[in-house]
Amino acid sequence: MRNLKRILLGVFSILLVLVVLAFVLENQQSISLMFLGLTGPQLPVSLVVVIALLVGMLIGPILGWFLGRSSRAARKRLV
Repeated sequence: MRNLKRILLGVFSILLVLVVLAFVLENQQSISLMFLGLTGPQLPVSLVVVIALLVGMLIGPILGWFLGRSSRAARKRLV
């Protein structure tokens, strides 16, 4: 059973890498993002999407931690 889990994890990891590689190879056209009048450098679409994903993966847990902390403090004040 343990070997089956390792094999399935390996197959899943390889498939994930192949999907990401296909995404990167299919989205090579360069774009330039504009936000509040500021224009960013020309970057491939795939790089912009991956950067946005990574930023979201960092901001999400940080916001969850802050919100969890504030709700715990509010519960302590009620007790």
